[in-house]
Amino acid sequence: MLTNVVTVLTHGVNAFELGVVCEVFGMDRSEQGLPVYDFALAAAEPPPIRAHPGFTMDTPHGLERLAEADLIAVPAGQDYIERDFPADLLDALRAAVARGARVLGVCSGAFVLGAAGLLDGRRCTTHWRYTDTLSRRHPGALIEPGVLYVDADPVITSAGTAAGIDACLHLVRKEQGNRVANAIARRMVVPPHREGGQAQYIEHPLPPVREDDAIGAALSWMQRHLDEDVTVERLAARAHMAPRTFARRFLQETGTTPYQWMLGQRLLLAQHLLEETDLTVDALAARAGFGNAAGLRHHFLRRLDTTPQAYRRIFRGTEPRPVE
Repeated sequence: MLTNVVTVLTHGVNAFELGVVCEVFGMDRSEQGLPVYDFALAAAEPPPIRAHPGFTMDTPHGLERLAEADLIAVPAGQDYIERDFPADLLDALRAAVARGARVLGVCSGAFVLGAAGLLDGRRCTTHWRYTDTLSRRHPGALIEPGVLYVDADPVITSAGTAAGIDACLHLVRKEQGNRVANAIARRMVVPPHREGGQAQYIEHPLPPVREDDAIGAALSWMQRHLDEDVTVERLAARAHMAPRTFARRFLQETGTTPYQWMLGQRLLLAQHLLEETDLTVDALAARAGFGNAAGLRHHFLRRLDTTPQAYRRIFRGTEPRPVE
């Protein structure tokens, strides 16, 4: 059973991610008939702990407190993707998993678990900005970049910031059922379960284009003709190359195929139109090169794990601007 929860503090711990764990597991909600966790903060470095942004914390507990925990949470922190972590912290995390405890890495907290060797051969995730760095630092990790959290029991990892809430509520639901998880979510005024994954939040900036290069010129032209039927043969003719030569060069310089590159740019345009305009889904699907709403929905589900309508509800926080 999940009854004893410890959150590890190191210098630079982020206030929000720390607060998420404290809010889910550290609040006394017994008046609602909900479980009360034996919750503690444990310092992995000499206190007072310097938190981000700009305050300090003290706690009477050190790493010895981890030996009692059913769940050890490691929130995100500043510079976690670069820094080294105390050897005794890494030893304590390994020992906890060996005796059957769970560990939860929230956002860049995954880097602490990676340093302890707990991600090797395991599925995991982190904030989308850090997945490439996590892969380089811990090549044995099986990273899933598009999800909100991964439960590779006993190691649980979440994507950035609010995805820590999703992971914490998932653990509550797994151990104590839907009623408890839903009641905690209501108190926090958050959805008990979110659809989709972090793929819909990932930014894909267009790389710099060199017009004096054949492939760069092709990318620029493709970007301006997303609503047209573009084939490799058509692109190769514009670049004065044989289709096979063009396709090979394109793959070498972009790491993907013309079709996949074009698909990605069409999705970006569709996302922008959903966020910023009142166009119907059919109209914006045609403008973005998907033909119709069914085609757009198909690719949205495959790439972003959500629907165009759901995406628009999430991201339209202001009045849209009409697009002529």
